[in-house]
Amino acid sequence: DVQLQAFGGGLVQPGGSLRLSCAASGLSFDDYAIAWFRQAPGKEREGVSCISFGDDTTHYADSVKGRFTISRDKFKDTVYLQMNALKPEDTAVYYCAAAPILIGTKFWLLPEYWTSWGQGTLVTVSS
Repeated sequence: DVQLQAFGGGLVQPGGSLRLSCAASGLSFDDYAIAWFRQAPGKEREGVSCISFGDDTTHYADSVKGRFTISRDKFKDTVYLQMNALKPEDTAVYYCAAAPILIGTKFWLLPEYWTSWGQGTLVTVSS
């Protein structure tokens, strides 16, 4: 079974930075993909970014392009989300999710595409 553990959330001031980590285990295929989603109170879960372990393809939601960077440590099966220039609207619980393969350029935005989920980590952007 795939297990994911997300950590690194916290309180940060607007304009600040934070790095989230997602440690994965049980990935049995080389083409696995991992994504970050977030869910703010009263809102639907939305895709933030994803990365393919097969070819390092990355995708970003328009709302975070140029501010967030996803990367991975292939030796540790860990995916990072570097978040810069944070805004109050980035406040949410952030989740990491995994799927056996990354297909297309839009499917990753659908929560139902991802087959395994970790627990969330809370990011609060406030002064």
